[in-house]
Amino acid sequence: MKFSVVIPVLNERECLPATLESVRAAIPGAQIIAVDGGSNDGSKEWLSQQEDVTLLDSVRGKGPQLNAGARAALGEAIIFLHADSQLPPEAGKQMAAILGNPALGDPTFSGGAFQVRFAEQRPASLFILAWLMNARMRVLRRCFGDQALFVRKSAWENSGGYPDWPLFEDFEFVRRFKKLGKFGIVKAPVTISARRFIEKGVWRTVGLVMLLQAGYYLGISPATLKRWFVDIRPHLEKTSVSSSL
Repeated sequence: MKFSVVIPVLNERECLPATLESVRAAIPGAQIIAVDGGSNDGSKEWLSQQEDVTLLDSVRGKGPQLNAGARAALGEAIIFLHADSQLPPEAGKQMAAILGNPALGDPTFSGGAFQVRFAEQRPASLFILAWLMNARMRVLRRCFGDQALFVRKSAWENSGGYPDWPLFEDFEFVRRFKKLGKFGIVKAPVTISARRFIEKGVWRTVGLVMLLQAGYYLGISPATLKRWFVDIRPHLEKTSVSSSL
């Protein structure tokens, strides 16, 4: 199965080398698409030097950037990977087993996501949080974009893709593609950054996310909810940037 990996980028120069190396190791020969939303920290310049990376420009925002990458995807399946995350070595084989390797895959699956682990070892509460995130996904089949969503390209097309929302665009995308087929889980964890939780406090951030989700289910617009979810990168705090939980 041919995979396209879409990475939305906005000032992630320090994280990108490890992210790309994990993709190359986990999915040899994958099409790598980086979609830049206006970086000014050297991210775009560095990516332009990577011979195996297709670099695209997009209006700023997770939804528009991810959709721009998906439109350019040539693979049968697309994985949407955050720029500060690393795939496990088994990623390609396990996704193919779920999605559609003729010998292994189940055509009734439209997409799925990975279990997670945090790159940081402290505070210890991060281990509890990762367990809770994984349990939520196993029980409810719900997750956010930091759990490395993957779908058949046809599922992205038929679902309408990501909405152009400043928050919960990934949560909504999961809801959409789940209507088209079963949701699969890769047990090998993607490694994600805990920088938001460390900066703002683990349980304080969890509480905020829960309140925002409650607001979302009550029908409060993502634009209104975004006002309470400030980007943790100092150089972006005063800009209007789509963030993913």
